[in-house]
Amino acid sequence: MFPNSSNLGHPPFPPKYQQQSNFFNKLPLSIPPALLSRQQIIDAQFSFQNAETLLSGNLATIPAVTLQPMTYGNGSPVRTSDAPTSFRGRKRLSKQSVPHDVKRQRFHSHHSETTVVNQAVPVPEERRYSFPGSIQSPLFRAHSIPVLTGCVPPLRDALFPDPIETTLPVAKDKLSQQVLELFQACQQQTCDLNRKELCRTELQREIQRIFPQSRLFLVGSSLNGFGTRSSDGDLCLVVKEEPVNQKTEARHILSLVQKLFSTKLSSYIERPQLIRAKVPIVKFRDKVSCVEFDLNVNNVVGIRNTFLLRTYACIENRVRPLVLVVKKWASFHDINDASRGTLSSYSLVLMVLHYLQTLPEPILPSLQKNYPLHLVHQAPRTIPPYHSKNGSSLGDLLIGFFKYYATEFDWSHQMISVREAKAMPRPDGIEWRNKFICVEEPFDGTNTARAVHEKQKFDIIKDEFLKSWQVLRDKKDLNCVLALRTTIQKR
Repeated sequence: MFPNSSNLGHPPFPPKYQQQSNFFNKLPLSIPPALLSRQQIIDAQFSFQNAETLLSGNLATIPAVTLQPMTYGNGSPVRTSDAPTSFRGRKRLSKQSVPHDVKRQRFHSHHSETTVVNQAVPVPEERRYSFPGSIQSPLFRAHSIPVLTGCVPPLRDALFPDPIETTLPVAKDKLSQQVLELFQACQQQTCDLNRKELCRTELQREIQRIFPQSRLFLVGSSLNGFGTRSSDGDLCLVVKEEPVNQKTEARHILSLVQKLFSTKLSSYIERPQLIRAKVPIVKFRDKVSCVEFDLNVNNVVGIRNTFLLRTYACIENRVRPLVLVVKKWASFHDINDASRGTLSSYSLVLMVLHYLQTLPEPILPSLQKNYPLHLVHQAPRTIPPYHSKNGSSLGDLLIGFFKYYATEFDWSHQMISVREAKAMPRPDGIEWRNKFICVEEPFDGTNTARAVHEKQKFDIIKDEFLKSWQVLRDKKDLNCVLALRTTIQKR
């Protein structure tokens, strides 16, 4: 799959999968985290020209990246821009009280001791940089950053278009205008991403005191183009290029991270909680950025699918508004929480992409089938926009989305496949057996909707699709299925 690395902690596809597509299997996984995170989907200054310059090594001509005036150190103001000042919670039931008047201390305080793992490969102090205040930061010098060989090809091997350069679709009817209004009000802003990136950088520096060769990546909706102002942050801690046993080794590593968060970093991190799921995570909230995070270990498929979804977000300008309104709709109807047996945001995104791929006149292709490149360095610098003959409005597409899953898709016998761009017969594996909803993860072939394991919850989900389709078909008013003003205010 990658040169010098055939196993990255996820089960391999059958040979036919590999023959169909290698491009997105070979997307960069070892990109220096700061460089990856600065590929901001919502940063208009990051143009193709700037990206080419960065990748060619000529940094002098790139505009400086200016962050919000925020710091984790003493003596400087900590601003959270327009981030919420109170804890939103991330759909969990914890009611722990957390003091908010804890005195802030530096992340890298020397007054606490931390157990160090992998002492044989220490990271020199000069390689532990804080978040760059400008492009001249040493963080952008590739030779200064330790590389996890084989896990992440160089950044220059893949370049993605910036969705901000995609013009918004024209909205002529009321429903389409409402969808566009919701998208423009709720889409993730540069300041939101800056807050997450600052936390990621500081946490990486502290975690590298325990795991010197580790790298912390910001993944998921924060970077894939489908983030909102209230989106949580997803972090992937890559400790080595070999697979990590998620039931044993990953849990042990996360227990050390949780201990670090609850002791040395307790002034900044609240409620660090180890969740022993199939892919275990540490949930926590960063007090400075007011963002809640999930941190996993070596779940590198999340890095790949971040790039895949990001590309889908770029190539057609109706994709992002439609995905955002569906996510807000699902949250409003309480069916967007995998921890409570409903749909994850990732599953909802794949469901929207699948719908757009399966229209009589498709709006999206299968990128994995259309770009079967064999080597990373052969990847195109950009993937061109997809020009569909389907001119449906955002409103019509939203109504069609609900109709498709309410009346057309066969939940009992079919699997949603973005990789194949069609509904597939359900596989006969344990992953799919006795599951009410089957959504194929495009890379590792698992079921992203496996959390929906109760018939009652499944019936609620189906009922919401049916009712929303019927109401929107008749009223063509988004307020009939979603409290539009309240949702915009919450963002």
